[in-house]
Amino acid sequence: MSTVSAYAAPAAGEPLTKTTITRREVGPHDVAFDIHFAGICHSDIHTVRDEWGQAAYPVVPGHEIAGIVTEVGSEVTKFAVGDRVGVGCFVDSCRECEFCLAGEEQYCNNPGMVGTYNAVGFDGQPTQGGYSGAIVVDENYVLTIPESIPLDKAAPLLCAGITTYSPLRHWNAGPGTEVAVIGLGGLGHLAVKIAVAMGAHVTVLSQSLKKMEDGLRLGASEYYATSDRDTFTKLKGKFDLILNTVSANLDMGDYLGLLALDGTLVELGMPERPMEVPAPALIFGRRRLSGSLIGGIAETQEMLDFCAEHDVTPEIEVIQPDYINEAYERVLASDVRYRFVIDTATLR
Repeated sequence: MSTVSAYAAPAAGEPLTKTTITRREVGPHDVAFDIHFAGICHSDIHTVRDEWGQAAYPVVPGHEIAGIVTEVGSEVTKFAVGDRVGVGCFVDSCRECEFCLAGEEQYCNNPGMVGTYNAVGFDGQPTQGGYSGAIVVDENYVLTIPESIPLDKAAPLLCAGITTYSPLRHWNAGPGTEVAVIGLGGLGHLAVKIAVAMGAHVTVLSQSLKKMEDGLRLGASEYYATSDRDTFTKLKGKFDLILNTVSANLDMGDYLGLLALDGTLVELGMPERPMEVPAPALIFGRRRLSGSLIGGIAETQEMLDFCAEHDVTPEIEVIQPDYINEAYERVLASDVRYRFVIDTATLR
């Protein structure tokens, strides 16, 4: 066992504070690496504030992790000391169910994927995340970060990047497709960049026009304010695919009405209340309402390679660990463009 510094939430509603945690010894198939950067995901905030329930305190958040390998197990074949690596939202799965065997480990159902934090591993030990100095992970759940992607910008790709890449790939975004992105935040701005890189025609749907300049700079061809009722008239039946990156309860009838025949609206955020879906909005247009959860290991590596090839990286603000609590408040106030990334040098 080794001891590393970390920032943990001691209880619901309490600020994160500096502490120490233990990491397991490096086993035959394990990769140990120093964490250099960790992104702040809105899921981190939901978890540490126990807004989704079942938070196990103390909890060290962080599932957007990038760093450098320091040790590998005796049977590791995929990585070597000095490699640039990352870890996303999960660190293990059963490896035997139909989903794991299909490379869709995020949907593991036996009993489920092991989250990078706030979960219990198959060894019975709680997992702790990336707001820390180092981590030990089985090599099968570690990603290679291409040389052309800086480590600080690689970190958010491990959650925000794959969360948006996976549905865009699954629903065949590309040349000739009309894609809309609801919300221009941590997920939304990457959805725009990735969809544009895939060749789609991209429109941003945001509450207001205050980020319009950014949206167009990031590659969107059009930008509309959803607070303007005329938007839903002008864009009726326009989109093949809509990604909803926000967690607010929206008027689903309005947004489903923006889909073309056989169009799909994909939920990426999780609203606090159940969604009300008017049946006619689906029936008249053979439309679909679906959801998507991150991606498997192979697809996440595919995403990283795609981003390297197309020079797609997130817009980030790098912070020190002692600024985490202030950063959380700014995330809640939508006061970040567009992802906070923690420089963990002082925790190593």
